Amino acid sequence: MAEKRDFYEVLGLQKGASDEEIKKAFRKLAKQYHPDLNPGDKEAEQKFKEVNEAYGVLSDPDKMAKYDRFGHAGVDPSYGAGQGGGFGGGFGGFGGFDGDIDLGDIFGSFFGGGMGGRSSRRQNAPQKGADREARVTITFEEAAFGCKKDISFNRIEKCEDCGGTGAAKGTSPETCSQCHGSGTVTSQQRTPFGVFQSQTACPTCGGKGKTIKTPCTSCNGQGFNRKSKKLTVTIPAGIDDGQNVVLSGQGDAGRNGGPNGDVFVEISIKKHAIFEREDRNIYCDVPITFSEAVLGATIDVPTLEGKVDYEIPEGTQTGTVFKMKGKGITEIRGSRRGDLIFRVVVEVPKNLNKQQKELLKAFSDSIGEKNNVQKKSFFDKLSDMFK
Repeated sequence: MAEKRDFYEVLGLQKGASDEEIKKAFRKLAKQYHPDLNPGDKEAEQKFKEVNEAYGVLSDPDKMAKYDRFGHAGVDPSYGAGQGGGFGGGFGGFGGFDGDIDLGDIFGSFFGGGMGGRSSRRQNAPQKGADREARVTITFEEAAFGCKKDISFNRIEKCEDCGGTGAAKGTSPETCSQCHGSGTVTSQQRTPFGVFQSQTACPTCGGKGKTIKTPCTSCNGQGFNRKSKKLTVTIPAGIDDGQNVVLSGQGDAGRNGGPNGDVFVEISIKKHAIFEREDRNIYCDVPITFSEAVLGATIDVPTLEGKVDYEIPEGTQTGTVFKMKGKGITEIRGSRRGDLIFRVVVEVPKNLNKQQKELLKAFSDSIGEKNNVQKKSFFDKLSDMFK
């Protein structure tokens, strides 16, 4: 038997990971190795099975507790058989037992119940339905102010014709005649140590405790059908790219009276032509003319609500940064808004005619640009570097 990898290692987690961390890691890896996305890739198929097995244990609190305590043997009693360990012929130390001995109880005392009978009882226990995923793309403004979007996805629903029983209309499942509704059958074996008995899933009903004589034709006796579902998602203001909106109870139908799974809607935000976002603040560049920079002016600044007048002082240099408070993104769980931070970029005039060039040269001479102290200081420092 090939050595199994540690389940935490399979999901890329540390021991003690939270339910949310386990679920997030599973969704990521299941999507990465899903056979539909890796057709013909045997390695991906094997990893997909490995990820599912790991999640099946770590997502169940009881199984995870046994795994943390006993490792793979705690959730799979057959693990390690024939590898020079396990229980081998080690029952000799128990001496001569009188009466019946339930192997399920013996193994249950070691592993918390991993035999067929207990598995069957868990099979009949309420089970939460599987989660589903969807993705929706929204604009920058929709993310800033919130919106509603329609999504479509497939999910498992109870069959409408049979109500989830799997039996045709007018009929109902019957108690299994072999196991009498327990879902398990008991077998006995006489040994020198006494009579051993073990429980396994009933072969007639598959551990369900009930049989269906006349299956529902709509679901072929399964009690469930795959259907396309449309929902409207309310996306809150301030949501960021890659975040999820969770639709509780809208995933696959639960079994045996268990709750439905959830739908995780991943949000993708389109890039904006002007703005960039960092947390709750937004950023942009605003071009101004040479004369506006020199003389100062009231300029138009784009915001999420439209253009706003903003006064810039005379002598504004290119690259100067200004802030407009409260014009950014609203925090997703609150009312505070970030800021709009914009940088002015002075546009240098091109294609000047002769008269304009002469006027500009005269202006340059009048302010003594050739002997500009700041410029001279810069070149002096530059010269000092190479002395």
